[in-house]
Amino acid sequence: MASSKFQSNLMNLQSNMLNFAYMLTSDRDNAFDLLQDTTLKALDNEDKYTEGTNFKGWVFTIMRNIFINNYRRSSRQATLIDTTDNLYHLSLSQDSGIDSPEGTYGAREITQAINEFPEEYRVPFSMHVAGYKYNEIADHLGLPLGTVKSRIFTARRSLQTRFADYR
Repeated sequence: MASSKFQSNLMNLQSNMLNFAYMLTSDRDNAFDLLQDTTLKALDNEDKYTEGTNFKGWVFTIMRNIFINNYRRSSRQATLIDTTDNLYHLSLSQDSGIDSPEGTYGAREITQAINEFPEEYRVPFSMHVAGYKYNEIADHLGLPLGTVKSRIFTARRSLQTRFADYR
């Protein structure tokens, strides 16, 4: 396809592309960014387009792939960007919420529940929570690996049942 015809076809699709981008992102600014990225990528890859291929489908596939890649990238990064004037969100504790009265009460209650387990369940479960691997726990306690996994599973299930309505 001649470069001018390619560019003309691409410009004629801009409104359709914007609608599709808005459908994907549900945000006006992100839709415009996606439209711009798609247009640029289509222009950069003009030589890869083969005559006779559905041009609209080709461009929309580029847009969809860019959207998916951006989504995956953002979900992997998951960084907190603090846009407040005084960086309030960065000053907040990033802990598990134990500093709050509700969190302290919950941690105390959970610790008490763990301490109520028989020793054969409490020790492997506590070691697992502390970061030991199953095989390390089995070696330390002289138990088969399956037994350790079963006891940890049972202890976890017991806590889940006991605190099912905690939230």
